[in-house]
Amino acid sequence: MTPDVQITSVRATPDRRVNRADAALFLGYKAKTLAEWHRLGKGPRSHMVGGRRFYLLDDLVAFARGEKVAA
Repeated sequence: MTPDVQITSVRATPDRRVNRADAALFLGYKAKTLAEWHRLGKGPRSHMVGGRRFYLLDDLVAFARGEKVAA
């Protein structure tokens, strides 16, 4: 039996960045959870650009797979 898979569409910039809301949707969590993880130093790696926090799709995929991403 295979696990249920939900296809989710998120908006990404040409360099494959997504905002916190889309990152949360991609991972299946709430945006507030990602904000709390950032505060605690957990979760996927993120980057500040122009005062806004973004996540790279490759980092989100690695996080979802349970892989460590170098900071």
